[in-house]
Amino acid sequence: MLSSRLPLALALAGVVTAQAAPDAGAGRVASAPTGLEAAFIDRSVRPGDDFFRYANGKWLGTTEIPPDRSAWGASGELEERLRLQTREILEAAARSSAAPGSLERKVGDFYASAMDETAAESKGLAPLKPALSRIAAVKTRADLATYLGEELRADVDAMDCTVFQTSRLFGLWVAPDLAEPTRSVPFLLQGGLGMPDREYYVSTARDMVQTRDGYRKHVEAILGLAGLQDAAKRAARVLDLETKMATVHATRLESLEVKNANNPWPRAEWAKRAPGMDWTRFFQAAALTEQPVVFAWHPKATAGLSALVAHEPLDAWKDWATFHAVDRRSPFLGKPFQDEAFAFYGRVLAGTAEQAARWKRAQNWMDDQVGEGVGRLFVERHFTPQAKAKASEMVRSIAAAFVRRIDALDWMAPSTKAEAKAKVQALYVGVGYPDRWQDWSGLEVRRDDLVGNVDRAGLFHRQQELAKLGKPVDRKAWCMLPHVVNAVNLPARNALSIPAGILQPPYFELDAPAAVNYASIGGTVGHEISHSFDDQGALFDSTGKLRNWWTKEDLAHFQSSGAQLATQFDGYRPFPDLHVNGKQTLSENIADLAGLAAAHDAWMGTLGGAPAPVVKGFSGEQQFFLAYAQSWRTKFRDPLMRQLVVSDGHAPDPFRAQTVRNFDAWYPAFDVKAGETLYLGPKERVRVW
Repeated sequence: MLSSRLPLALALAGVVTAQAAPDAGAGRVASAPTGLEAAFIDRSVRPGDDFFRYANGKWLGTTEIPPDRSAWGASGELEERLRLQTREILEAAARSSAAPGSLERKVGDFYASAMDETAAESKGLAPLKPALSRIAAVKTRADLATYLGEELRADVDAMDCTVFQTSRLFGLWVAPDLAEPTRSVPFLLQGGLGMPDREYYVSTARDMVQTRDGYRKHVEAILGLAGLQDAAKRAARVLDLETKMATVHATRLESLEVKNANNPWPRAEWAKRAPGMDWTRFFQAAALTEQPVVFAWHPKATAGLSALVAHEPLDAWKDWATFHAVDRRSPFLGKPFQDEAFAFYGRVLAGTAEQAARWKRAQNWMDDQVGEGVGRLFVERHFTPQAKAKASEMVRSIAAAFVRRIDALDWMAPSTKAEAKAKVQALYVGVGYPDRWQDWSGLEVRRDDLVGNVDRAGLFHRQQELAKLGKPVDRKAWCMLPHVVNAVNLPARNALSIPAGILQPPYFELDAPAAVNYASIGGTVGHEISHSFDDQGALFDSTGKLRNWWTKEDLAHFQSSGAQLATQFDGYRPFPDLHVNGKQTLSENIADLAGLAAAHDAWMGTLGGAPAPVVKGFSGEQQFFLAYAQSWRTKFRDPLMRQLVVSDGHAPDPFRAQTVRNFDAWYPAFDVKAGETLYLGPKERVRVW
């Protein structure tokens, strides 16, 4: 199922916006909120006790999560406005008489196929026959290796540029060589699981045990709908096999350690380093036989999964392959399949009460398969040159502020400062949309074949990724869609992208007070620049090479500050039995802290030494910190909150807002005193950059 994801944070760096629910539906929003929202503030809460609730308490008390969402907030409201705009574009494309082969025609035909529920019902199981026939033809373990190689996909989520835990045994990531970042190389990543993380299989916590039982029932239901006999017995085999996979998987924290992922295995040595799989057949089927080296991101997991291929019963592998072949396509089949997919991935995993409308789900599929094409049509209509120019100027001013902060560091040696400044000065920043758009001429889209369109798009993207191998890396290429509410830093390219989707109210407005723009979208820009200097991004130099450019003393100081911040976040508990993992979320927390500091400096620079204007009764400093906290206003359903704490590299939004407690200027702005919950003494406040 496409919602089964395990982001490998450093693999493609960190996103900044509030985490979206896997179902990504939305409620109705009439208009965009503008500027600072004084009506959201709950003055019964002391800012020094809970700044998130102080800034958003009234909103929290009056807002309900829409039934088709598992989370709702500032980003959800913006996503809904973008959805309505995108819906108009897609419906117009589906009605248009654009020339065959044109982008508009492909997008329109794809959307028409996605919206044709009658065709999905009438076709029954027919769209599954090609995939199931391929699995039925697997008679030997050599056949299995061929099948697994053919199924290899480039599993990068264009919504947030994360490499996700795929339901296929391995995922393919084509990326810069960590030691020679001018060329693209293939990485294989652990996969095979249908649930979001290994913890869902191995944890003894009551909620996890219940979710496992729900997953087993889901596997049984999907196999039964596909017409297989002994569905319960098969489901038990699938869960047993995936549990064995989970036990050999790297943990979420282990996946974050990029230094441990730089494993260039000569292709001829894979059989020795990971015995069990017929790697010759696998690589031949995966079209990787021309690659002298294939990187193993998770070497121990790769060896463990390969051993399972050799030792687990072939029938269990075929049941596993059958389930996932059907499960991945369930949203595109008839109503019983759609309902069952939502029952587990929506209700059980995310706590969502109601399935999103068909047009919203169709947009999700479009984003997954032809997203950049949709994004191109979107920016042509909804992103002005004025917005691009102003956002670009903010980016330049925040980057300059970051350089000034580096210069002002009293603990960093001149040699380290020079390297750090070189990174900022060489940073490529894409604002709004890519400099060069993707060519879609090689993708066949049929107006009457949704499952086929999805399958062909998957193969198209795989071929596009394979075509990059051995060629120079394009630092300006985007992995994120132009119309999403998000942003990303790519350390191995020393590049970042700020999509048009997030350059909208409430994060960015042409006429908003400077304090508000710099705190919200400026905090995002600063966050992404700061990812170049978080605990993982700081391992890369200005060219994207994995290289230590720190003095021993500077690195020790930096790591000490990171450990202090990790301990601070360990103290946040969304549930009595579950706390935020400060180390798992450290990259994002460093980026929040350093990014907001740079944005604050850049905003102060716009004042030219004059006092900030008072707006709605708030001083400039109050506007800045309130706008930042309000940019994180989000409510979560409990199952999704638990999922995010276990598997995400971001702290939940309410706790990200509390990072203001590390800023000296926040204390006098809100008269925060010792003894209040968030109060930190001057020496306890974490200062990284």
